[in-house]
Amino acid sequence: MSSTIAADSEAAASQSFEEFAIRLQQVGVCFALPEDRIGSFKEYVLRRLRRRVQRRQLWALRSLDLDVRRGETMGMIGHNGAGKSTLLKVICRVLRPTAGRVMVRGAVAPLLELGAGFHPDLTGRENILVNGAILGYGRRFLARRTSEIVAFSELDEFIDLPVRNYSSGMVARLGFAVATIRRPDILVLDEILAVGDQRFQTKCFERLQAFRAQGTTTLVVSHSLPTLLKLCDRVAWIDHGRLERVGPAAEVVAAYQASAAQPEAP
Repeated sequence: MSSTIAADSEAAASQSFEEFAIRLQQVGVCFALPEDRIGSFKEYVLRRLRRRVQRRQLWALRSLDLDVRRGETMGMIGHNGAGKSTLLKVICRVLRPTAGRVMVRGAVAPLLELGAGFHPDLTGRENILVNGAILGYGRRFLARRTSEIVAFSELDEFIDLPVRNYSSGMVARLGFAVATIRRPDILVLDEILAVGDQRFQTKCFERLQAFRAQGTTTLVVSHSLPTLLKLCDRVAWIDHGRLERVGPAAEVVAAYQASAAQPEAP
């Protein structure tokens, strides 16, 4: 009897998850930080060998529950250090949670730092292959789409120069073009929407909106509230590692702004 009830509840949970791309249940992430300031790696090793490294626990996320529906665009807001980027890394499987359960349906394309895999001594064209491989694209696929990547980045004149000669904006443009050359099931963006000038940013928004229309689930972390209002269906407000509020973008952003405007308690 009890086994039948358990099986029925598992089936119901599985069925209810069909409409979600991401489900987080009681997720927590804890970091162990040294109590004392350690001046060098050598000093750290010596203290570790002598068992003199005192640590304290820092919970970056705690008891966080969140569902993201398939095809929706979810924004994340909160003060610096609130846990937003940590949460994205958990969803992208860059970090393993200390506690809780993370369920993700579909392939995830993380844009956590554009151009992070670029090698400064390789040309832009060579870095397309390197960065694309890091993102999981096949060599043949990249060979077929290189001209499209170059055209979108608008770096035709510079694509055969070493990336060390690029400005940070040029690196970001090429990184965005590579990372979004294929529509993912889930797209994760961490503070990377200020790419290039206003005209190029418009191109980026148009590509993201096209993905959205085709059913891509998108997570966006940004301090630009107008950007989140423009892009997002819902917004999650993270505060000191906990989910403070989640709901329609306009409502949550208004609540966040009202909270930020209140004077701090003495």
